[in-house]
Amino acid sequence: MAQRRFVCFLDELPPGEMKLVDIGKFGVGVYNVRGALYAIVNYCSHEGAPLCLGLLGGTTESAPEAPGGIRRVRDGQIVRCPWHNWEFDITTGQNLADPKRRVRTYPVDVTDEEVYLTA
Repeated sequence: MAQRRFVCFLDELPPGEMKLVDIGKFGVGVYNVRGALYAIVNYCSHEGAPLCLGLLGGTTESAPEAPGGIRRVRDGQIVRCPWHNWEFDITTGQNLADPKRRVRTYPVDVTDEEVYLTA
């Protein structure tokens, strides 16, 4: 049964940061993406790597009008698996290469400047 759990105070999780919470078998990473909070399981759906320990950044997409034909997008929204560089969108849990593959996401809310995770 899901429980609402205290994570941290909001000012302890500024934009661009992640807090790993010891919940469940693998833990959950709570991210601040440009002021919005999201949570994903710390487990890559590819081969079980600790996903939340991967690099946080953006990705590239085709853009014929841009120099070199690509542009950088979704900065601070993509986590890259530390083992095999699989990229996941923190806001949806979807794998960028194969949207049918995903990682579990969890609801996050803020009450009185306190961040809570329901897992």
